[in-house]
Amino acid sequence: MEISTVCLLVFGIGVIAGLRSMTAPAAVSWAAHLKWIGLASSHWAFIGSLPATIIFSGLAVGEIVNDKLPKTPGRTTPGPLIGRLVLGGFSGAVLCANANQSFAIGSILGAIGALAGTFAGYQARKRLVAGLKVPDLLIALIEDAIAIGGAFFIVSRF
Repeated sequence: MEISTVCLLVFGIGVIAGLRSMTAPAAVSWAAHLKWIGLASSHWAFIGSLPATIIFSGLAVGEIVNDKLPKTPGRTTPGPLIGRLVLGGFSGAVLCANANQSFAIGSILGAIGALAGTFAGYQARKRLVAGLKVPDLLIALIEDAIAIGGAFFIVSRF
């Protein structure tokens, strides 16, 4: 796979982490578990193990539920933002490792994608709710579908 394609996909998985932080690593874990990506000979092999896949999936489902609760902090506040950057960088690094590319490039591009996805997702959700005069829950559910579908589309390209 060409480096430009890898970089675009890694940035994309970062954007997914910006939308739903745990969806990106859960999708990467599933891809490794299903052998869509080959990590068996790397130090990242644990990500594809059944326990890791269950944990990442459970955290992703928990985040999707938690996102709908009224007391959930905003994604752009420092704690959630840092988490998104770390998880986007982590997911990008793993995908780069699979493509025999630089771990550092994957981490950086994944984190930049997460930063972009965080703020773009926030603005899109806020503006769609206001502009369409629909409940936030409806837009949040659409965002969930985009994050899940986008994540699995991205990891399936490897």
